[in-house]
Amino acid sequence: MPNLRTTDGTQLFYRDWGTGRPVVFVHSMLMNSDMWQYQMHHLAEHGYRAIAYDRRGHGRSDDPGTGYDFDTLADDLAAVLDTLGLADVALVGHSMGGGEVVRYLSRHGEERISRIALVGSTVPYLGVEPAEGAALLERFRAGYGQWVEENAAFSFGSEPIPQIEKDRTIQDWMGVSLKAAVDCTAVNLAADFRAEAAAIRLPALVLHGDSDAFAPLETCGRRTAELIPDSKLVVYRNGSHMLHLSHRRQLNADLLDFVS
Repeated sequence: MPNLRTTDGTQLFYRDWGTGRPVVFVHSMLMNSDMWQYQMHHLAEHGYRAIAYDRRGHGRSDDPGTGYDFDTLADDLAAVLDTLGLADVALVGHSMGGGEVVRYLSRHGEERISRIALVGSTVPYLGVEPAEGAALLERFRAGYGQWVEENAAFSFGSEPIPQIEKDRTIQDWMGVSLKAAVDCTAVNLAADFRAEAAAIRLPALVLHGDSDAFAPLETCGRRTAELIPDSKLVVYRNGSHMLHLSHRRQLNADLLDFVS
């Protein structure tokens, strides 16, 4: 099982498919790199090197119980790029992963990166009231499984997705460390990337569903596209938060066209 070590000694699982210009995928909170398999396979078959890793506390990576802030998570992404010696990279981030992409750019610069794609991203700012955020975190602490049971369906939307893939997604949500789930949710709710997004000078593709219950289009996708000067917004009709499942063919095609 391939692993690499971050600056604080945390081991991250990663998968690395294909050859060619690298595309690095950053998964959403509560999930792991498995979510990107359709997109990775598609790009690898078309001459690209597709790489994805499990965030600390998620999937097969270490759960150090610390480091679930955006600065450390961006440093983890930097460790992936540095360890694998990557350059001319296209970064793809989903949901919270979009914040890690943006923080990487503001913290480590654009030298290794050629372009970015933000898919159902929570960038730039969720705007959740502090009391509402505190209540959500308390629900996690008191009964994370109950919250997952009550809210998972909102992520899938109305487009047909095989039940077995929905079940697998829920299993991934349940597999995350509770410490990582609480801490990542807390920092994501409080994050404000408006200034950092406006400073990005790379080409950016913003892909967002019009029915995203977790990262609303108007608050997140459309606002991100307005902030990043060289950006293009593509809105997926009947698109929920899990575009990698519900709109996989369109997402595959859009990503391939963008990195090409």
